Parts: sequence; structure tokens; C-alpha cells
Amino acid sequence: MRDPAEVFPSWFFERQDPSDDAWFYASPRLVTHIDDRAIAAVGDLYTELGLRGRVLDLMASWVSHFPTAPADLVVLGMNGPELEANPQATSHVVQDLNTDPVLPFPDASFDGVVCCVSVDYLIRPVEVLAEAARVLRPGAPVALTFSNRLFPSKAVSGWLAADEQQRCAIAAEYVRLAEGFDEPEISLRTPADRRCGGRYHGDPLYAVVARRAG
Repeated sequence: MRDPAEVFPSWFFERQDPSDDAWFYASPRLVTHIDDRAIAAVGDLYTELGLRGRVLDLMASWVSHFPTAPADLVVLGMNGPELEANPQATSHVVQDLNTDPVLPFPDASFDGVVCCVSVDYLIRPVEVLAEAARVLRPGAPVALTFSNRLFPSKAVSGWLAADEQQRCAIAAEYVRLAEGFDEPEISLRTPADRRCGGRYHGDPLYAVVARRAG
């Protein structure tokens, strides 16, 4: 793992609200944070990646967006009642990755790691992704998906200051700095709709995907 200070300025991981995240996430939010088309795009990506075995959903909530649940889905997030309400989860872990980025799992114990619309809240993303590399089996993917909707008080300053293309580059750089992965691939999973005159209508869904180096 390389030091993110090599790439990002000192203010990058500051937040408008630096208070304990446990307070912010204390109450369950049983809502979705992206629209139906973006949700479908997340599910399509997971299907394409063949996430069917043991999968870890980081910064998870009450829904994980798999069209078909993996055989063993471990959800890790901030709110216990939300995680318990997740119908696809086989087990859950309550953990604040901004306080403790070390994942409580053995090396090479997962067939995939996903993080949906939450990477923008990580103040130690490189450490978290280095841990993701550790717990993934060789060749297994990590998939970071995100849109342009967020809680601005809890997103890091560098993410807020960036446009959508820059955010894709930021997420890909997190993966590179974590090391242990092949070169990340960036994609827009919700292309423009010709029925809307070639314009995009709705929440865009971007993905950064990389595989654990062998």
C-alpha cells in the first residue's frame, strides 16, 4: 500500500462534518439512494462479474442490489437494524471503516467485494481497499459503484470538489494506491437514452472494477 499523501493534498479527506459517524448513522434509513435505473445497473454489473460465491458488501445497508443473492453474502455497515433487514445477507458486521479500516476476515476468503454509493464517505479509502485486496481470492473482483447523489456533510472534500469524470479517476487511484489489484477499469453503466434526445435522464451510475492480482 502506498501513502495517499503522495497523490492527494492534505485537505482532501477532510469533511464538513467531522463528528463521530455513529451519530449520523444511528437511525435506520430504509430507503434507496439512487433511482431504479441506476439500481438495475448495479445489479447488471454484479451479474456480469459472476458474483455468486462468498461476497462482502462494504458500507452496506438494508438492500444489496443483487438480482440473485450470492451463496454467502456478508454485509458490513454502520447500522445494525439496517443490516439485519437485508434479505440477501447471510451474516452482518457492524463496523465504522473510518475508525477501523481492518476487515475482520481471513486472507483470501471472498470471491468478490462490492461497495455501492459509499466510497465518497471514506476518509481512509486506500487502507480499506488494501484490506479488500487481502481478503479477496486471486482473480476475484472489487467493484466500486457511485452516482452524483450523496450526503455532502459526510463526503470528503476532495470528492465534493471534483466533477463526475474526476471522481472516477479518484476512485481508480484509490485502487492503484492500495496495490494488490490489476489495473482498474472505469465505466459508465447508465448510458444516454436515445429516446431522450441522446441526453441522460436520471441518476448516472459509474463503476470502478479491478481484480485481485494473482
